[in-house]
Amino acid sequence: MFGSEVPHVSAGEVEVGAYLLDVREPDEWEAGHAPGAHHVPMMEVPARMAEVPADSEVVVVCRSGGRSGQVTSYLRGNGWDNVRNLSGGMQAWAAAGRDMVSENGQPARVL
Repeated sequence: MFGSEVPHVSAGEVEVGAYLLDVREPDEWEAGHAPGAHHVPMMEVPARMAEVPADSEVVVVCRSGGRSGQVTSYLRGNGWDNVRNLSGGMQAWAAAGRDMVSENGQPARVL
């Protein structure tokens, strides 16, 4: 869908402590996200690119991998060669049993 130039990583391959860039909407973020992830909604990425590290691995995350694939492609096109898309997004993260937290006091879930 996004071409071979967008590298992917599976939920099981993401190392603990990796820089996770969650590009979902605020309600999705509040319902559940990976601990330590950084929230920058997709439409804010162009204005907030300076927040994305250029010197360490970045894994871009959304619900299922579509929006994060677009953001990964966008960042790579703007000089970030250290970004990869999370295959299957937070749905795959949750299915893999990876830790999740919420911001709303409810059990973490993927919207």
